[in-house]
Amino acid sequence: MVSGTVGERSFEAHPTVQDDGSVVWWLVDDTDHRLAREALRTERERTAFLTEASNALLSSLNMDRCMDVTARLAAEHLADAAVVVAPLRGRLLPVVACLHGESPQHFEHDADPADVPGLGEALQGFPPVPSRWIDPASAPAWLIPEGIGEVGSIVITPLPGHGVPAGALVLLRRSGESAFTEGEEVFARLFAARAGAALSAARLYAEQSSLTGTLMRELLPPALHQISGVEFAGGYRPSKDSERIGGDFYDVHPAAATGEASFAVLGDVCGKGLEAAVLTGKIRNTLHALLPMAGDHQRVLDLLNGALLSSHHTRFATMVLASAVREAASVFLRVTSAGHPPGLIVRQDGTVEEVGSRGTLIGVLPTVTSTTIEARLAPGEFCALFTDGITEAKGGPLGDELFGEDRLKDALAQCAAMPAEVVVEHVQMLASQWLGGQPHDDMAIMVIAAPLTHHLSAVDGRTRGRFTA
Repeated sequence: MVSGTVGERSFEAHPTVQDDGSVVWWLVDDTDHRLAREALRTERERTAFLTEASNALLSSLNMDRCMDVTARLAAEHLADAAVVVAPLRGRLLPVVACLHGESPQHFEHDADPADVPGLGEALQGFPPVPSRWIDPASAPAWLIPEGIGEVGSIVITPLPGHGVPAGALVLLRRSGESAFTEGEEVFARLFAARAGAALSAARLYAEQSSLTGTLMRELLPPALHQISGVEFAGGYRPSKDSERIGGDFYDVHPAAATGEASFAVLGDVCGKGLEAAVLTGKIRNTLHALLPMAGDHQRVLDLLNGALLSSHHTRFATMVLASAVREAASVFLRVTSAGHPPGLIVRQDGTVEEVGSRGTLIGVLPTVTSTTIEARLAPGEFCALFTDGITEAKGGPLGDELFGEDRLKDALAQCAAMPAEVVVEHVQMLASQWLGGQPHDDMAIMVIAAPLTHHLSAVDGRTRGRFTA
């Protein structure tokens, strides 16, 4: 068989040997079959490319990486160069440009998209302008990747997102090469649809991550420090290592004036995870609003209980309130419990005493009953407030024994006369070792201590300041 072309047609010649030895050649027009085979091969290559593109684009939810992948794939398979333009960030256009065979380049440009024919429409999600309508000479310099040379044809197509345009894709082909065909423009739109979906998902993820991060910062317990000569330290571990927030919380509110008591609270909301954390946020905000009444613990608990009963939440909470003020070298402490495990005071000689305050849960009964206990901490002594996630941590040699209050008391006794931060770290370390990686409830501990040294001054009220022996 012999094949070849005549003009724009292709033919196959098939020989047939006759009985007398002569050869007869049959000429068959193979043009339609050849075009069909080429179309099928092209379709398979495009399908394979779109599959590769989808896998690459969906492998990351990072916005910059998605833009990189979009520009690189487009430059490798669709054009001599590609430019991805994201929606405006203020006055700047985020841009990623990629030349065939090179790495993508990021930059931001102060430009009006409407100045580029077809770009303004693409960024608004309108159908693409046909490439034959775009004069390459009208493209601004920032849109032409360095090294491509003279541009002969340009395609600008939108990157459709989830309800909101994700940007625009600009394809560039060098002068002297064939212009983009209608079929190539259609295929570019198919690629752009996949790229736009990936970019939109990445942008949505970034927005949600930013929002979540902001909410997390508001819901996480704060970093504690020394206030007016009283040491405060706290530690928190959520029930799941994959989460940062939960139902345990603590706060310390500095005194409004010198000589007045700072107000501290540690609590435990029924439940775990985000739902419990939302209620802890409401409780913390309510307590902040009640700070003018912080000297009257019972009044604070009554008002907080009323706020929880009138809300749509069905969860309850336990908590302990503490007012602490420095008096000479010691710290005067008032502690009120509302359904919470009693606090533990550790004296200089390692003796551990229970704070005998008792009370009812918050958010269950119409009225809250509680008792307030007064105590004095000598230099080096401290009061530890904690949630039941620590004492009920299940682990040990057999994996099913509770850490328990006795072990907690022993751990605290070993920390006599130590700084508050050291006490917190020691208890957290022992509880973590006891768990051995097993599931657990939220765990929180707060330590209020009287420093061993005399306080002279502090920088910005947030450091240890200077002390005398």
